[in-house]
Amino acid sequence: MEENEEKPDLVVWDKEKGYYQKGLSYGSNVSAPAINLENVGGWKQSNAELANKNFKTKFDELKEEYDKLIQEVQLNELVYSAKYNFTPVMGQVYHLYSKTDDTLFLSMISPDSWNQKYLGSFKLDASHKWSKTEINK
Repeated sequence: MEENEEKPDLVVWDKEKGYYQKGLSYGSNVSAPAINLENVGGWKQSNAELANKNFKTKFDELKEEYDKLIQEVQLNELVYSAKYNFTPVMGQVYHLYSKTDDTLFLSMISPDSWNQKYLGSFKLDASHKWSKTEINK
């Protein structure tokens, strides 16, 4: 066969060697075994489900972390909006109270020492965030 001559599809043609089949990893004639592609649909489906479970788990973790952050922000807004006439010391426990007119105030006086509407005890940490704490009575 010459170089510019039209060749049938089943012929493997090399310009230097002419017809050449020996180096192929598959059959090149009509009677060669069929090349069947492996069905990867099941593999894809099961791995896609695993990936989706991982994404959902990560999403749930991030959502839980976000909810905690929102709660922490709201708690800090509550304490920082309260009235107090002292500079809080980090690590010291302070108590949040509500007056009859619903104004909030922060005090060093523990709830068992007087009769005010007690809302909770808080501690200021090194990053200037308030965290709710339990007091020992």
